[in-house]
Amino acid sequence: MADHQESSLTLPTAPASVALARRHALKVLADWGLPDGAETADTVRLIVSELATNAVLHTFGTSPTFTVALRLDRGELLRVGVTDSSPRRPQRLPAAVQQDNGRGMVIIRSLAAEAGGRLSVVPSECGGKTVSIAMPWTAAAG
Repeated sequence: MADHQESSLTLPTAPASVALARRHALKVLADWGLPDGAETADTVRLIVSELATNAVLHTFGTSPTFTVALRLDRGELLRVGVTDSSPRRPQRLPAAVQQDNGRGMVIIRSLAAEAGGRLSVVPSECGGKTVSIAMPWTAAAG
């Protein structure tokens, strides 16, 4: 097995792209040996959904596309991230606002933690940012 495997897909910043990002992530995970329906696959599906939704909803026209990327390092660490060209960093919204929306980052952080992973937000070369999670790869258990 190679030191790492990676895959990325760039999509238009549009609501229909969220489902495409999700499907791409699940196909890549399956290609890497993680069966659909495995707990890790479900976690990644939710994380990709939330990250892609955030890119669509919160870039306010400043990012015409976003890129979903997956990387598996040495069969041990899975990284899943979404990069957009908006410099605006994710915001924690007040609890009153979170009733209807604004819980995405809370959900992502929680899912990553439950999977033994962590969330990071780093500036990207394009002047935007990459919001990603890194978590242990547990495909062998599947």
